[in-house]
Amino acid sequence: MYALNEQDYIQQLSIDCVIFGYREKQLNVLIPKLKFMGNFWALPGGFVHQNESIDQAARRILEERTGLKDIYLEQFRVFGAAERTNSRLLQQLIERNGETGENGQFNLNELAWITRRFVSIGYYALVDMNKVVPQKSTIDESIEWYDCKLLPTLIMDHNEMIVSALDTLQLNLDQKLIGFNLLPETFTMKEVQELYEAIFDKPLARNNFQKKILDLNVLERLDKKFTGAANKAPYLYRFLK
Repeated sequence: MYALNEQDYIQQLSIDCVIFGYREKQLNVLIPKLKFMGNFWALPGGFVHQNESIDQAARRILEERTGLKDIYLEQFRVFGAAERTNSRLLQQLIERNGETGENGQFNLNELAWITRRFVSIGYYALVDMNKVVPQKSTIDESIEWYDCKLLPTLIMDHNEMIVSALDTLQLNLDQKLIGFNLLPETFTMKEVQELYEAIFDKPLARNNFQKKILDLNVLERLDKKFTGAANKAPYLYRFLK
């Protein structure tokens, strides 16, 4: 998906994206598995071209991975520990795949620049999973959605990044009203509550929650959702942008 040529990028600066999706009462994260022998997972990420801004780079990476342009995206933290390098990973790859990489696809010596200390800017994105077609990069074996509570062990500090992104999402959920980006265009009040419960990983009192959401005056009530039981059919809502 992109050539790993150090001359094209700002040195020792990277972007890592925590892409949240929601489906069937479950909050998920989109995570690639690297195309090398062994089990290596990493957040979707990339580097910043010399001629683009950091936000432009993040949006480019997100579009490459999801196929979507109109995505809620927010920077949440910078990760810059002194020991933050990929050297251990590259050495493992050389030991398992040889100097030229598996089947000669990659010259791992040419990727030595990636083993230097990197400062990474963390972004989180909120997407409607029904609209996403996950895209692999040239170094990915696969890319899948994982339950936030059942994540694989990722390289370096990427698990910490997900925890930090989720903390930020929880803090911003009411203040910025961003959770609706995880839902389809129309939804029921019950579906909104189930989303909040998945994000906070705890049950919420139905009456208090619905009153809080309706008092925000950010939803347009539509027709009832047909369920086969007319008297119990819930109303559909749409977020007022």
